[in-house]
Amino acid sequence: MMTFVLLAAVLTIAGVALIAVPLLKKKPVEYSPAPWAALIAAGVLMIGSAVLYVRLTNWSWSPKATEDTPQTMVARLARRLEQNPDNLEGWLMLGRSYTQLQEFQLATRAFQRADRLAGGKSADALIGEAEALARSDEAELDGRAARLIEQALVVDPNSGKALFFGAAVAMRKGELPLAKERFTKLLALDPPDNIKPLIQKQIDQIDQQMAGGGPALAAGAAGGPRAAGPTGAAGSTGTAGSAATAGSMGAAGSTGAAGSAGAAGAAPAATTGASVRINVSLSPTLAQSASGSSPLFVFVRDPSRPGPPLAVKRLESHFPQTVELTTSDSMVPGRAIAAGQKVQVVARIARSGNPVGASGDPIGESAYQVGRDGLVNIVIDHVMP
Repeated sequence: MMTFVLLAAVLTIAGVALIAVPLLKKKPVEYSPAPWAALIAAGVLMIGSAVLYVRLTNWSWSPKATEDTPQTMVARLARRLEQNPDNLEGWLMLGRSYTQLQEFQLATRAFQRADRLAGGKSADALIGEAEALARSDEAELDGRAARLIEQALVVDPNSGKALFFGAAVAMRKGELPLAKERFTKLLALDPPDNIKPLIQKQIDQIDQQMAGGGPALAAGAAGGPRAAGPTGAAGSTGTAGSAATAGSMGAAGSTGAAGSAGAAGAAPAATTGASVRINVSLSPTLAQSASGSSPLFVFVRDPSRPGPPLAVKRLESHFPQTVELTTSDSMVPGRAIAAGQKVQVVARIARSGNPVGASGDPIGESAYQVGRDGLVNIVIDHVMP
């Protein structure tokens, strides 16, 4: 815009010169210079061009309000905590947000800070750190993460997440009676309806193995903590359990606090079958500009409601790939995908690795009606300006 203003100013001055110079130039006696005419002509030309531009332009001089994304919300929360480092709930929210974005190292640090502030008495901080460790490396469930889970169960024996992960750890160790005890207690806590059959299946499989009828199903067969994304994407089987399933157990403060602080928190439990299914591909013209190590972010937005996305996933950049986003991928309580909703789906490659969108990031988008459209193709075929 500054370049345009400078060019417009130069052209205006040139126009004024073309009119004013002849009027000021010395001429024969019968044609004396006309300084006043030159001044009036210059003023009319300059002021008139400015007025016409202001009246006819479609450029908005007021700065556009940037739409909140999970990344900007998390960054804003992190800046707040720099000024208020003793805010326990803030560090818990920051840890959950980093976990949701699969920034597990940052999540671990945030939960460690919360644990220090709580003096080791916060089950949320302990299980949050354990979850971040387990999802970055499932082997942690045999070491540090396992110890943190047991410590969380001592602090809060009724923590849904702690019971779920604790049962998974017990199964890894072959302690089937303890695993059954924890799954049974978890079932008695009245988890969401879509979770109850999964827990009951674990209990039935443990009973079969204890009776010699076959091997027990690995906890969270829908996806191990490493394979499952922050939103419960199905991954490879594992013995540690799905982090998304554990997140639906209703751990204290896992969603409400995040919403009040304006940070992306843990996803609320899924209550409907609403989902968005897309197939993401990369245009050959952008193949050179997209590094395979750059993460892929997929967002679902409501065009009629500005604010945070309804769902988001962070994935590896390999193409083509099919992505499904559901209500369990919600980042903020009260904002989730609903059947019949008309949404916009955006796929963006973060070339710098920074989760905040930047100029030059390859991007693609498509309209989508939840519950009506099936698998929709999105081609990443242009870059952010």
